[in-house]
Amino acid sequence: MSQTPPTGLPGMAEVARLTRAGRLTEATGLVQRLLRGEHAAAPTTAPVPTVLEGEFERLDSSPQPISQGDAQPADGPGKGAGRGQKTGLVRTGLGETLRDLAARLRAMGGRAGGTGALRPAADPLPDGASFVTDSYSGAAGTRTYKLYVPANRGDGLRPLVVMLHGCTQSPDDFAAGSRMNAFAERHGILVAYPEQPASANAQRCWNWFNPEDQRRDRGEPELLAGITRRIMRDHPVDPDRVYIAGLSAGGAAAAIMGTAYPDLYAAVGVHSGLPAGAAHDLPSALAAMRQGSGSRPDGARATRPMPTIIFHGDRDAVVHPNNGDRVAAQATAIATGLRTEVQQGAAPGRRAHSRTLHTDSSGRTLCEHWTIHGAGHAWAGGSPAGSYTDPQGPDATAEMMRFFLEHRLPATPV
Repeated sequence: MSQTPPTGLPGMAEVARLTRAGRLTEATGLVQRLLRGEHAAAPTTAPVPTVLEGEFERLDSSPQPISQGDAQPADGPGKGAGRGQKTGLVRTGLGETLRDLAARLRAMGGRAGGTGALRPAADPLPDGASFVTDSYSGAAGTRTYKLYVPANRGDGLRPLVVMLHGCTQSPDDFAAGSRMNAFAERHGILVAYPEQPASANAQRCWNWFNPEDQRRDRGEPELLAGITRRIMRDHPVDPDRVYIAGLSAGGAAAAIMGTAYPDLYAAVGVHSGLPAGAAHDLPSALAAMRQGSGSRPDGARATRPMPTIIFHGDRDAVVHPNNGDRVAAQATAIATGLRTEVQQGAAPGRRAHSRTLHTDSSGRTLCEHWTIHGAGHAWAGGSPAGSYTDPQGPDATAEMMRFFLEHRLPATPV
């Protein structure tokens, strides 16, 4: 992989050393200090932080060629297509990332901590709606969350959707990017956004790769289920229509929750994520992200078919696209008599997609898998008001909401 740093600034030799060591976060921090005119000396022996997301936020709409210098094959070095072969997946080189950062910082007069581009403001709350912060404490600790209660509440019990953000994101960021609150207002649905603090993961990732955080009533699953139940207790929530979804690390956590709590969630949405049990530590997590997880991830023991909708870009260079296939295989593993149909589609001004439907004998769709052509690691159809969004994609939020509302918890919980 090409690891040439930007040139023309004192201290670039140290930046080169850090990038060659794979310590991109420290290298970018050093570039920021250099551009502010600070001394190049900085601690370089700190442990590499747990980074399980991409370094970029938005997919360029124009196709990007893959150079043999900056690319890695989809199956990782030395596997699959082989080192240096073109696979159709964009892998941004470390040198390119640093050069882009330096150029943007120079354009800002050397100021650090921004991209130079302002995001549009999120939509204002409708009159009568609320979006407030609360917290839940359980055996595994405490987590804050934001809850959207629509003005359009209607009468009777309402559905609840739990949304798990990706690394580096916050509830407000994820809500703005996914536009889930607008759809919740339209359908009279409550939406919860649990927040992962930096104290639990330096990059605010859900720890989907830790065995302790993959089990029912342990670790993060206990906290997320506790938040869900707290909202169900305090608000008029229909217990048969509770759903959970997430992006990337949040998508992997949502898959875990669906497997661990089939009696709590009626359906699951996984966007750019991984199947439950895909990893058992950080090295296996990185391998699953780069190469795809195994066909039967350890720790995944579904007790009933879990209705699941999946979105994954086929140019995702952060979480390998075949993880979407693995999520679908996991969702349908214990179902019988399913019929599979693949549909092709594209709306004007939107990316083309392939949608694979797995339906039972009654015509009920158990699993929907959307492969979005030309898309990277971003929420499809999302708003530029949030990070990790691809406004050109099909509308994942609308399709996810449709899928959720088609499913209810089985009459006899497992």
